Parts: sequence; structure tokens; C-alpha cells
Amino acid sequence: MLPTRRGSFHLFRFAGIDLFLHWSWFLVALYEIQDRSKDYSSLTWNVLEYVALFVIVLMHEFGHSLACRQVGGQADQIILWPLGGVAYVSPPSRAGATLWSIAAGPLVNVVLAPIILGLILLSRSQGWGESMPNAHAFLRSVWYMNLGLLIFNLLPVYPLDGGQILRSLLWYPLGRARSLTVASLVGFVGVAGVAALAFFERSIWLGILAAFIFMNCRRGYIQAKALAVVANAPRREGFTCPSCRLAPPVGPFWMCGHCRLGFDTFATQAVCPSCSRHFAVTGCPECGVLRPMEEWVASGPTIQI
Repeated sequence: MLPTRRGSFHLFRFAGIDLFLHWSWFLVALYEIQDRSKDYSSLTWNVLEYVALFVIVLMHEFGHSLACRQVGGQADQIILWPLGGVAYVSPPSRAGATLWSIAAGPLVNVVLAPIILGLILLSRSQGWGESMPNAHAFLRSVWYMNLGLLIFNLLPVYPLDGGQILRSLLWYPLGRARSLTVASLVGFVGVAGVAALAFFERSIWLGILAAFIFMNCRRGYIQAKALAVVANAPRREGFTCPSCRLAPPVGPFWMCGHCRLGFDTFATQAVCPSCSRHFAVTGCPECGVLRPMEEWVASGPTIQI
């Protein structure tokens, strides 16, 4: 599963986005820095290398967040943890908006590549390989880390960026639910590949990564099945989402947060039929936007799907 704010330290807030660092990051950092202590003549460079890795990860995640906001989505939280970073983004429920929100992360690595390469060429022309070998080795390491992150993230394995980009592209011909189903199934194939690599390489980190991908692929597959049920449900006339303009489905697609009962909020006027709790806002099963019930009264063209 994904890391949460629980057990994370708040570092700073930039452009309305809060950055958190999970406590486990420090344990893994200590192990990784000590494990690579022979790569430089001073442990300080190992620390700088590890920090540089997560600076690149952070820039990558900010790419996701800022792109999501650019298309009208919500993005206000990034959490760094040993497996990288997670930008909690919620783009509008459109293929193009989702595609741009995801693709912007790897594009940051693409932009960084020639910049880092230019610094390496500059250091080589200045003779740093002989006069400042640690600095030159550091730049080379940063180049390979950025390239490795780019290639890894573009693998078509859900929920990696490549898998989500694949899903967004399939969204156009297949629709939201079936595109997620296909991406999740491709992700399961990727899980098998990563697990096999972890076995042959005897790598605990690849094993953890395989487990992480598997859990998220499973969650994506379950979500795809739920989306398919919503997509195939009949639509309620007289109401439309004020955000995505889709008519809400007919059926128990809303859950009471108090008694956990599923019910049709439009049939009960936003009141749980079990515990009688009234809900001030109603969530759209299509785009996730929360709005008061009175804003759902159709005042314009309703989109049927």
C-alpha cells in the first residue's frame, strides 16, 4: 500500500503542496549510505548522493502535482519514503487530464538529463576526474540515478508512471473501467517479472517492490470492477454532477460513513436509511467531487454514459 502522513515528518510547504518524509526513510538511508561507503573517499559524498536521489524524486513528484493542478485537479501532498515518492494527485476524470498529470513526472527527468550531462562534460573539461574525483564521480552517479528513475518509471507496469500512462492512453478507445482493467492485468505480468528478478538477484528491495506493485495492481483491478458496475448502471434523470456534468447512477453506490451501509443518496435525499444521518455534500462516483445535493439539480445538458 501507499505511505500516509501517519508516521511522517512535515518538512515544508511549497506552492500549496505539503511535503512529508516517512520515518522509515532514515533507517534505509543509514543502511544505504553505509553500504556504499567505499564509493567515495569521504562518507559526506555518500550522504550527498543519497540526498540527491531524493531531490530528483521530489522534483519528479512536484511535476505530477503541478501538472495535476494545471488541469484543474487537486494535489496538495507529497510523501517521500524508501521506495521513492508518492504525489497524492486527483486529476479530473478525463483521459487527457490524467495523462498529463502522470506524464509530467517523467518529463522532469527528461529535462534534468541534458542539464546533468552538461555538468559532467564541464567537469571533464575542467579536469575534475583527476583533481576532484569525488565531485566528478558524484555527478556521474546523479546522471545514472536520474536515467534509472526515468527508465524504471516508464515501465508499463501499473501503478508505475508507465502503467498509468498506458491506462490513460487506453482510456480513449476502451473507456475508464476497461482501460484500468487492462493496465492492472499488464501490471500483474510485471509483478511476476520483478519477483523473478528479485529471486535471481537475491534482492530484498526488489522483493519488497514486487509486493508493493502486486498490492496496488490488485487494488486497481478491484477498482476497475467497481467502475464497470457504475458505468453500466442506469442513470438518474433530473440530476447531474456540477463538475463533470454526468448523470449519477441509480443504485447503492454511496456508503454511510457512520453505519457503513450502501445506499442510493438521491433516492433518500442524502439521508442514510439505516441511521438517518444527513450528508451535507454528495460525492460523484465518476469524478469524486463533493458538492451539496442542491447543486446536483440539473440546470444544463446532462451527459449520459
